[in-house]
Amino acid sequence: MNIVPTLRRRRAQAVASAAVLALTLAACGGGSDGGGGSEDKAKAAGITLVKPGKLTICTHLPYKPFQYKDGTKVVGFDVDLLDLVAKDLGLEQDVVNIEWAQVTSGAAFQAKKCDMGMGAMTITKERQAAISITEPYMDATQVLMTKKDSGIKSLADLRGKKLGAQADTTGKKYADDNAAANGYTVIPFNDLALQENNVKSGRVDAAINDNGVLYDFVKENPDMAVVAEFNTGEQYGFGALKDGSGPKLVTKFNELLTKAKSDGKYNEIYKKWFGVEPTK
Repeated sequence: MNIVPTLRRRRAQAVASAAVLALTLAACGGGSDGGGGSEDKAKAAGITLVKPGKLTICTHLPYKPFQYKDGTKVVGFDVDLLDLVAKDLGLEQDVVNIEWAQVTSGAAFQAKKCDMGMGAMTITKERQAAISITEPYMDATQVLMTKKDSGIKSLADLRGKKLGAQADTTGKKYADDNAAANGYTVIPFNDLALQENNVKSGRVDAAINDNGVLYDFVKENPDMAVVAEFNTGEQYGFGALKDGSGPKLVTKFNELLTKAKSDGKYNEIYKKWFGVEPTK
């Protein structure tokens, strides 16, 4: 038997077989380019995406430290949590800046502008009626922020003064509900940054908003202070379409949140953005 020619023939056959296999995988979308593979994972979970290969997220910027722009990139606590879903499905996260009411009303999902919504969104009965919402991922409450030397310590101290509130938020509702009893005027602002900076500039006397964002602002602005907290018992959730893929995305996040809390990933993300681990 001629051994050398036989070995050569076997090597040639192996190379040919490998080439055929590579072509077959490419034709089936089995490559790792993030295209077909990503779509297959989402479809296997029964999820239809508004953009191929992307988990499109609607929010209203800025809401630091939950979501805000760092250069051209949107970063934050909410961003990192929803990245758990994106990575599990083999997708890239694409953030769309939009009017907040379009997220909470479900209009953004119905118009196929996004797959999910983020924004430190308090879970309410009204929002649950309009959209699918995940299990709570964080507790929150409302706080009052003013200049450190203002002398204001409570809503009662705002009689005859102006209180800034962010439009379409639970903070705005709390401010409105307590305005008559405390004699202040509510001044609405379209976004968090405008609200915060108008307190700093003196256009309004104080601001009411979620504890996470206002404590973060005070940390970077030592002339400001959080002077009161209101036990509103709020919890945050992420939103999605009421039907179709919405409930499936919500279920996927709930599963990944449970896992992240058990393996320490949630605590790691929390500490990254708030400097401490969660109390529970």
